[in-house]
Amino acid sequence: MTSPDGDGLRVRPRRHPLRWIGAAVVFLITAAVVFSMVTNSRFEWDVVGQYLFSRPILLGVLTTIELTVISMVIGTLLGTLLAIWRLSPNPVLSGATGIYVWVFRATPLLVQLLLWYNLGALYPQILGISANDLITPWTAAILGLALHQAAYTAEIVRAGLLSVDTGQREAATALGMPPTLTLRRIILPQAMRAIIPPMGNEVISMLKTTSLVSVIALPELLNTAQTIYARTYQTIPLLLVATFWYLVLTALLTVLQSVLERRFGRGATRRTASPLVEFLATHTGSFAAAQGGRGKKRTEQHS
Repeated sequence: MTSPDGDGLRVRPRRHPLRWIGAAVVFLITAAVVFSMVTNSRFEWDVVGQYLFSRPILLGVLTTIELTVISMVIGTLLGTLLAIWRLSPNPVLSGATGIYVWVFRATPLLVQLLLWYNLGALYPQILGISANDLITPWTAAILGLALHQAAYTAEIVRAGLLSVDTGQREAATALGMPPTLTLRRIILPQAMRAIIPPMGNEVISMLKTTSLVSVIALPELLNTAQTIYARTYQTIPLLLVATFWYLVLTALLTVLQSVLERRFGRGATRRTASPLVEFLATHTGSFAAAQGGRGKKRTEQHS
């Protein structure tokens, strides 16, 4: 590139040799790992291909997806409710919610799953029904995963709600909007930008956390792989099969998270009208027109 002064000097971009060296090292390490995996016969790739799309494995994948979806739906709904209660001015309600969050975040999920699964030892009868009939491995898994997730969701949603400027709530209150409508139309749309990224991580984490229910003999993906290799002694290939499906499902969830982040992040860098102004424009006409009408009225009064 020639200098704009026309003195014949050439401007060259700065060289970064360390970047190329780092890239070469990463490439060589990656190539060595791939070559080792391909040429090592102990990986038994033929066995991996045999079980990758087998019916038991696919049923385990389906069970994992069902556990993830159901637990996240229940955990998100309950966690949102807990977050609202945590912010309540009622000390009893906020205090009880704080204790719930503390208990379920302070104890390991594995312990909670085992407690739910063995609930019949404490309460043989629940609502007149035998606890052994009521608390199945599926029920224990949903209770453990969903209630545990609700505690973390409550903190995520609470942080998102607190990230919204208090002036938004005060302006809505001054206009006579009820608290429920203010939360739904003004606060939550703005809080979603802060909620979506960590909640996306929670969904991905839940997908992998479902593997813990294998300890209560629920046939999800990992438990199915364990059942097969306990019979065939092909441990590594079956674990690779489970790893493959976890990678695929995580990749799909990552793409979905990126889409949602872009959807709710629109206008974050270049802000337009706030949800409160959009609400006013929808229900009371154009905000600018209203301001112009008031200015015209003042002019006529002074004249």
